[in-house]
Amino acid sequence: MVAPFKYDLWYSDSPGKENDIITVNCFMPNGNCILFNCPKSLTLFEMKEELWEEAEKYALFGHLRNKKMYVIKAIKSPSALLEEITDESQRIIDVQPFFGLFKIEERQENESEDINLNKNINSLIGKKLDDFKTLKNPEVNDFRFQIGELGERIAKRRSNMTRKEKILYQYPPKLAKNTEIPYAVKPLLRENDEFQIVAKLPNENISTITLQVNCFLNPKQLLEQILLKKQSKLKNFRGKIDDYILKICGQEEYIFGEHPLIQFLYIQDRLSRAETPIVVVTYVSDVYVFTSNYEPNPLVKETSSKESKTLRKRVKARNTWEIEDNFQITIQAINNLSVDHNKTIEIGIQAGIFHGGKSLCEKQNTSERRATGNENNKALAEWNETLKFDIKVCNIPKMARLCLVIYEIARNAKHVRARRLKDKQKDLFINPLCWVNTTLFDYKNVFKNSGQTLYTWTYAEDSDSDELLHPLGTVEPNPRIRECSSITMNFHNYNNSDVMFMYPSEKEICDYAKQRLKEKPPNPPEDSRSIISILQPYMHNDRISDISEQERKEIWEMRYECMENIPDGLPCLLYCVEWNNREEVSEVVKILNEWPHKKMSIERALELLDYAYADSYVRRFAVSCLKEIKDEDLQLYLLQLVQAIKHESYLYCDLVEFLLQRALNNQRIGHFLFWHLRSEIQNPSVEVRFSLILEAYLRSSREHISILMRQHLCLEKLRMGSEQVKKAGGKEKARYKLSEFLNTPHVIADLANVTSPLNPSFRCKRVKEDKCKVMDSKMRPILFQYENVDPHGEDINIIFKNGDDLRQDMLTLQMLRIMDRIWKINGYDFRLNTYSCISMDRRLGMIEVVLDSETIANIQKEKGMLAASAIFKKGSIFAWLKEHNNTDELLQKACNEFTLSCAGYCVATYVLGVADRHSDNIMVKKNGQLFHIDFGHILGHFKEKFGIRRERVPFVLTHDFVYVINKGRSDKDADEFKKFQQLCEEAFITLRQHGSLILSLFAMMISTGLPELSSEKDLNYLRETLVLDLSEEEALKHFRSKFDEALQNSWKTSLNWASHNFSKNNK
Repeated sequence: MVAPFKYDLWYSDSPGKENDIITVNCFMPNGNCILFNCPKSLTLFEMKEELWEEAEKYALFGHLRNKKMYVIKAIKSPSALLEEITDESQRIIDVQPFFGLFKIEERQENESEDINLNKNINSLIGKKLDDFKTLKNPEVNDFRFQIGELGERIAKRRSNMTRKEKILYQYPPKLAKNTEIPYAVKPLLRENDEFQIVAKLPNENISTITLQVNCFLNPKQLLEQILLKKQSKLKNFRGKIDDYILKICGQEEYIFGEHPLIQFLYIQDRLSRAETPIVVVTYVSDVYVFTSNYEPNPLVKETSSKESKTLRKRVKARNTWEIEDNFQITIQAINNLSVDHNKTIEIGIQAGIFHGGKSLCEKQNTSERRATGNENNKALAEWNETLKFDIKVCNIPKMARLCLVIYEIARNAKHVRARRLKDKQKDLFINPLCWVNTTLFDYKNVFKNSGQTLYTWTYAEDSDSDELLHPLGTVEPNPRIRECSSITMNFHNYNNSDVMFMYPSEKEICDYAKQRLKEKPPNPPEDSRSIISILQPYMHNDRISDISEQERKEIWEMRYECMENIPDGLPCLLYCVEWNNREEVSEVVKILNEWPHKKMSIERALELLDYAYADSYVRRFAVSCLKEIKDEDLQLYLLQLVQAIKHESYLYCDLVEFLLQRALNNQRIGHFLFWHLRSEIQNPSVEVRFSLILEAYLRSSREHISILMRQHLCLEKLRMGSEQVKKAGGKEKARYKLSEFLNTPHVIADLANVTSPLNPSFRCKRVKEDKCKVMDSKMRPILFQYENVDPHGEDINIIFKNGDDLRQDMLTLQMLRIMDRIWKINGYDFRLNTYSCISMDRRLGMIEVVLDSETIANIQKEKGMLAASAIFKKGSIFAWLKEHNNTDELLQKACNEFTLSCAGYCVATYVLGVADRHSDNIMVKKNGQLFHIDFGHILGHFKEKFGIRRERVPFVLTHDFVYVINKGRSDKDADEFKKFQQLCEEAFITLRQHGSLILSLFAMMISTGLPELSSEKDLNYLRETLVLDLSEEEALKHFRSKFDEALQNSWKTSLNWASHNFSKNNK
């Protein structure tokens, strides 16, 4: 009798049975079944890594998320049931799955909670999270998982916070960099550095306590003095100091911690304006803090981070530095072109390889082909043409990008972007149609070697540029694939096999650099000058591009001297690097690991995040320099840092990680990061990237969601009300419609109890309908007045704008804050009024109302006889100030405030080229403080009428201003006016010393797409006003000539204002 056949897959009589090779079959969640051979001793964790690497070769890989988001199941003996294997450190031979079969399934989520959370996130970012899955993009999937792990760690830590720590996170105090007494405050302090402070005691018999305190007391010591004084007046009072906390009057901001009082910006600001700080003694238990609702994210599990070390892993990946062939691509076809294919139209493609805006090799062009029609009646052109570039693959840096532009050949220039075709008939032009950029390495550092379809963007290039390609544009494909043209192309496969080429690891790069240094150490410099002398002309301006080829070589040879003697010279050194030379690139990576980042200034670190510095190691170094930055400074530069994200080639990067970490540890930073990202979410080039960052922030900051949801609801209601007001017609109808809208019950409820988007330190209780009004501007902005939640605080006034782009106002006001900071550090306080402004959506935002102020136009109208002639009356502003400051002492103080603020704004508006400076755009507070509003035109974009420039002065300095500066006299030779001119000169020279920072910050904003800051040429105005190429003495002489020009031509300003008053009915 024949025995039944038995087969045991796991049986082996060989001594090394664990190393036997087995074929495993894995059923994937995207429908594929993957077979591959591996040792039986392989752990499940390593098997999953191998599996995902293998899955990349199969169709539908984009449907898979990060491998850690899946579990492994198998049928195990003897149960014969499908079981989840939770311990992935087990070996395959330990599990012994039935016939080597595995099933991969997605981890289960907490559906009820997750649906509600996802619904809120969808609402806040304006995009469905399911859309990310439909992208089928592995990079998106991996980003969501990796950034989720980061957020999970921080959220878990936050769940264990004490009450005081929660207050610190939710209401972070605004602190100065150090504990020094500011120059502007020092003269205003009393003996022994003391000042007066008022403490309010709510719900007590004693309502206020006034004390004289030393500015170096900490909040706890101040609280002790307050309670001691209270106890002396109320004998039965027995309060514990730990039960109380000091709150700034009118704001949800607290003064606590070990910092001296003088370090709190609120204290500094009040003292610098000779005002008394007011605090409210509050019970700690009454401070609203979030209730921790942390639950571990089931999609983020802690797993081993070790990498697979199988033979398969080691053999598959090779180094791109081994490829000595020239880089080449094959253009297959263009589809969906928006041109008339019924006419004879020739289409071509130009391609180039760039790194940080610099071309790495000569550009290549396809031959021109005639466009034909496709099935959708759109144009199609086919090539199958190979373009070979004069750069070896081994010399291509990791962050290089391939840039392409599609153009047509025409007999005439159809628009200003057209270029005359060189070396051919004069009547032929190149008309660019659309462009697209892509990286040469994917987000895993794998060199691309297969086919790809690139979805293009409508051509939008600086019209004065001769460059057809758009290297500074995004590397993201156009998500609106049905509306745009596409290029089908192939990246060359240099090995004609499935071997994967990767960019070398950091260790490999550094080892290569060390070996090269041994073989060829730096040559001794031919230039006898020190590295400091060579770099000095380029350190405080943006003249790096003027470095000669000889100097470039000298600076590179002296790179280690630069590191030791002038670390801030790193941007200049990096400019000298030949990024198409792997020897130099490898040494950059090595030297960055040795560079003293603590000696790098914040200004230089920010500069390294500009588009010109594309290398990931350089950008990582820049971020490491920013890690020590204080929260207040980070908030100051947050606008530019958000824009710098656009210059990143991949979704996950050091900058995004850094910003999210800081936002998740400080809710104020989180608030502004959210709105800066949210306001640009409709821009298709950043839609996916910014949505992913917002999702990551919201998932890990769930306690902030309810606050942001309230703001978002308020914004939508205000938008709705604004649209109704615009349709109403005349002024009276508009006001009636606004009143009707604000009295609607659901509107009253939705606009109440909201944290101010302008400043999260203010909480709005309810709208005061009778105080709201429609303003006269074209877009009908609405002024809303809110009751403050704090009964001791003043009402909160906000202007809501619908239809105006506030991004330029935000940028200008931010630059004014930076200038104010620079001046204060150098001992000047020019009393700038940098009111809050925030863009929250496309052409939607809010502006803070400055109370107790009036426009120059209304002041002159009130004090003059006729609106048009009032501007020629010298004493109108002085008379107005005298009316509101009815003692000699108050009037003197108001004139001093006017003088200081006028000096600051004269210099600031001159440097920034602020235009459209009519009498309705300049205001004065009752305390004498002058300030400018409405920054719709900057960088010298002056208005013209009938081809004549209306503004013909460098800055506004009318005779009416001089009259106030001289305290009621017209004498331009008065000591007061000489002092004013000296202040202007000192302000200009101080700013000029930080000119490179100002230029860098504006350069980082080019990617915003602002109409007046769209290209490098828009920075020329700043270069002209800052005159960084001149010596300080020459620059001062230049500014004096501008000052004289402004004064001598002030009558032209008055004439312009008269024209403005004729055409506008003030009040």
